[in-house]
Order: sequence, then C-alpha cells, then structure tokens
Amino acid sequence: MRSLGIDLLRALGAQHPRSARELAAACGARVAEVERCLARLEGTGLVTIANGAARLVAPFDYLDADSISAALGARAAGLRVEVVDACPSTSSALLADAASASGPRLLLAEEQVAGRGRRGRRWLSCVGTALTMSLLRRFRRAPRELAALPLAAGVATVRALRGLGAADAALKWPNDLLVRGAKIGGILIETRSQGGEVITVSGVGINCRPTPGLEARLGRRIASLEEFVEHLPSRNGVAARVAGELLAALDEFDAHGLAAFKAEWEAMHAYAGQRLRVRLADGRVLAGIADGLADDGGLRLRTRAGVRAVRSGRVVSARAA
Repeated sequence: MRSLGIDLLRALGAQHPRSARELAAACGARVAEVERCLARLEGTGLVTIANGAARLVAPFDYLDADSISAALGARAAGLRVEVVDACPSTSSALLADAASASGPRLLLAEEQVAGRGRRGRRWLSCVGTALTMSLLRRFRRAPRELAALPLAAGVATVRALRGLGAADAALKWPNDLLVRGAKIGGILIETRSQGGEVITVSGVGINCRPTPGLEARLGRRIASLEEFVEHLPSRNGVAARVAGELLAALDEFDAHGLAAFKAEWEAMHAYAGQRLRVRLADGRVLAGIADGLADDGGLRLRTRAGVRAVRSGRVVSARAA
C-alpha cells in the first residue's frame, strides 16, 4: 500500500527545496493532494515550506527491517521482519496471512491508516511520529489461557521503555502504556485458532515524537518518548528493544502463564492503591480501590460490597484513596 507522505519524504531526501508541482510529478500525484500532505508533514515538524517550496527539516528516520534484525541479534533467529510504507493495520495484515506463517513474524508500518484499539476504537498516528508494529506467534495453550496475554505484553513493553530511559513508564489496566499519567502507547492482542494451535498477533503502538493537535482531538493527555528520553535512539532501535522484550515475554508466558508476570505487573500499575471508577462491558460503573490482579488477569477492586475482579471494562477515572 502506498503512503504519499513517505513518497514525498523520499523525494525530498536530498534536502533541496522542491515545489508542490515538482513533487507531484515525482510522486505521480495531484498537486492538491501533495499540498495537503505537505501541510500535514509541516505540522509534525518534518518539513518546512517557504516561498512555495518544501524541504526536509532533518534526514528522516526510516524504519528498516535489516537494521531491526541486526539490533535483535540472536532474538532474530527464525523471525521474519518486514517493513511496509503503509497498510490499514499491521495486525490485520498479519492475521490475513496467518495461515502461511510457519514461524514468528514482525511487521512494522511507516503509516497505519486504520489502526485499531480495544472495542473497535481507532489508533491515531502520523507519519514519522509513532512506532506501529505487530508480532505474530503461535501458541499451544487453550484460547482461554491467553486472555491475560495483554498483561504480559504490557510488562514487556514497559521493560523496554524503561530500558530506553522512560523511567516513569507504567501500565493502565488492561492495555494502556502511560508516562506520568499521559498515554504514550497501547497494546492490542488478537487471536485465531488454527489446527490445534492459537495464532496470536500482538499489536503495539508507541508515540515517539509529539503529534501537534492530537491531545485536542482525543481530549486526553498524550506523551511521547522524545519528551522523556534524553538520548532517544532511532525508531529502529526502539522497535528492536520492544520486539526483543516482547519475544522473550511471549516465550515466558507460553511456559509459565500469567504467574510469571503478575507481581511485576502490579509493581508497574500506574494506579495501584488508588480509587478507580471502571466502566463495565454492560455500561455500569464500578468504584473501588485497585488491589492488584486476580490470578486470571482480572483487575481486583476493593468495593463496599467486597473484592470484585473486573475482566472486561475500562478505567475511566483514578484518584488517591
């Protein structure tokens, strides 16, 4: 799938100013399309436009499968790493081709035009500002045993973010990644049974650079790695760190289940011991004090009626108990 934004960045690669008409001819696009896309790229700080000509602000940080594989080292053994310019969703692309995948696959996209979050929500990202990737792996565990897999993936991703220097990275049940209360990323696990195995696709989205206007659009605080990591590596370095931790965690989960991650998840919980309001799947709101995880991955709340374990819901507010 084509990404006009990536095509334009490549066409501007020499950092010489070029007009929208020149870029349209180089990319095989209409001038109006190019002008709209350049405006978006200017808004993210990748491009500057002056006197009717655009140029790169700095060399673009392209994703590269070989660089990611090299950074993974021994972890890359048997792993197929792919990078595409654009796709609707890296997870959807892997699931659509799951039958032909004999081993683990890691897919990254420069631009994801229909990224998904939980319960059908969209994952919004702009060219060059985020890392969007999915990892396909097969399990021999029963599907019900994989319900807690997002929690293990969350622990793995926070390990990676802290290792990069985001020391305050934390988890919000069940699948959000936070830094100092602001969302920096998210995780979505999707499964499919096939021939006695369960195919899992772990989708991870992480904000690497600020996206102007995104907080206003979403009505919530948004964080990026650039704000919290003093020496932020390339997106290839970030991808390799996250993928390496995720590969190790999935192996550990396959062998030992949630028990191997429960204590670490609870230590990483952004709202441990706080009073939460959780909107349940049926629309009701349950209030209580966060009290760790149930053995199956449910969020334990100490309520007036006793301890409840929430297995499907969304934390809508948190405050000190």
